[in-house]
Amino acid sequence: MTDVRDLHKAWMEDPEYRSEYDALDEEFALARALITARTQAGLTQAEVAKRMQTTQSVIARMESGRVRPTTQTLERFAKATGTKLRISFEAVIFAE
Repeated sequence: MTDVRDLHKAWMEDPEYRSEYDALDEEFALARALITARTQAGLTQAEVAKRMQTTQSVIARMESGRVRPTTQTLERFAKATGTKLRISFEAVIFAE
């Protein structure tokens, strides 16, 4: 059986694949941040959901990157995980 990580490593050699993969990085950065906050707090999705007075499936959708939560929802998530929400902008250098 082929391991997905091995396939990904091989596919990253293809410039077109790498470009598309890199383009998705920003899209999934929030999902990674949510998962990191929750796991560092030692909480399950169900526990975060209970603290936010929502359902586990809502948390799962947020962590999957399929939805873009509002700032208010992110603040509730931060409170539930004992973290602080910080939003920032970073300068981007465009190649000419």
